[in-house]
Amino acid sequence: MSSTTAREPAGGAAGGRRTAGSGTPGLRTPEGRTGGGARTPGEHTPGGPARELRTRGGFALLAAVQMTLIFTLASLAVPLPRIGTEFALDRAQLILLSAAYGLTFAGLLLFGGRLADRFGGRRILTSGLLVFGAASALAPLAPGYEALLAARFGQGVGAALVAPAAMAVLRSLFPGPAAYGRAMATWGGLSVLGATAGNLLSGVISAATSWRGTFAVPVAVTVVALLLAPRVLPGTAPGGDHAPRSRSLDLPGALLATTGITLASLGLVLTDAHPWGSAPVLVPLLAGLVLLAAFGAVERRTADPLLPPDFLRDGRRALGLAAIGLTATGMATVFILLSLSFQQQRGWDELRASAAFVPFAVALLGSGRLAGPLIGRYGPGRVTAAGLGTAAAGLGLLAATGVDASVPYAYGLLPGLLLLPAGGALSFSAAAVLTTEGVPAHRAGLAGGVLNTAMELGPTVVFAALLTLGGDAVSLAAAAALFTALAVLTIRVK
Repeated sequence: MSSTTAREPAGGAAGGRRTAGSGTPGLRTPEGRTGGGARTPGEHTPGGPARELRTRGGFALLAAVQMTLIFTLASLAVPLPRIGTEFALDRAQLILLSAAYGLTFAGLLLFGGRLADRFGGRRILTSGLLVFGAASALAPLAPGYEALLAARFGQGVGAALVAPAAMAVLRSLFPGPAAYGRAMATWGGLSVLGATAGNLLSGVISAATSWRGTFAVPVAVTVVALLLAPRVLPGTAPGGDHAPRSRSLDLPGALLATTGITLASLGLVLTDAHPWGSAPVLVPLLAGLVLLAAFGAVERRTADPLLPPDFLRDGRRALGLAAIGLTATGMATVFILLSLSFQQQRGWDELRASAAFVPFAVALLGSGRLAGPLIGRYGPGRVTAAGLGTAAAGLGLLAATGVDASVPYAYGLLPGLLLLPAGGALSFSAAAVLTTEGVPAHRAGLAGGVLNTAMELGPTVVFAALLTLGGDAVSLAAAAALFTALAVLTIRVK
């Protein structure tokens, strides 16, 4: 499938000449040593060792922030039953509390991307961190459900500013197309790693202290990021050197997109507690869909739209976004179903439930170390397809064995829990390259907003649909079928 936008033949990790150090194990700086464009061994780096150190430090800081945003999204999954007992919450309240962060996060991402492109990545990153950190500090002090819910909404607002701004800063940190492609190969795996850390550490922390202790992680990372950002992150001009000099904020589009996405997502989230035909589901869902339709109509008539139509017409980008959303859905589905099964059906405590995901994390890390070199050799499309296919096999195994209490963990669940993250890490990393390849600097914030929106909306929309199909095994089998279909569509993309 060809792209409708120009791409560097050797840009990103998609192919072309590879330089030494182009692998992207773990959280290493993607260039291996420098933040500039592609260079051959022995070539002089402008700025010397000081620039290398600053680039590595900048990437590590942005990586920690991105992982923390997704950690926070998943951090209440394991301790949620304990919160429900403490505050005497019903199922609908628990679902809303769990989803509150993601609702504002997803709803405001497009506008957050526009703000980053308009006013500069580091400025919006700092502003978002202040909001995110303040809400994270207030959450553990919440005396009741309403205060905790407000804090979770506040965290989502801050995260919606931080996530696209971080990608805009990343684009400035790695201005060369080859270096930026390798950076995105690593960046794509950070979200899966953050979600896994959220599920693992939240159980450990809440078991050792209380659920309130899980908020210490985002507070600590925010404080460190605010202190280090002026030292290691570039203070770039808004939108990059080649940005249009005058860009509107498209406030009508921002209002329609934010309220539409938030309301539609809320309606879908509540399907787990209310019937599809009930008012709590239909009212926000239909209102959200109407607003999103209005958003599409307004954007077609706006000179400087919040989401330019041509941005999504690129076939490679569309497949990359679909892969990101679907992979996030598969991961979230398994985490939620197994976390509930472990605690409610098997009677495991929080610590044991978290420990059951340790092999998942190990497979994720191992696969993530291979993603960069594989993308550089085979191209992001083929690696995305391979990752989707591997993840589909893992979901298929889990569907075949089921996830109820009668299934032995060691040989009933473990094989699927190894294949799913192995494929998911490859899919996320390669799809991130597909999504951002060829994006100009002045649209880096937009790319970050769209990528993170796909990652947030995927679990909300697809997971809600999967739950309507029947039991856990049917939902997992349907997810495996979707993964397989998308892998077939993507396999011919280089």
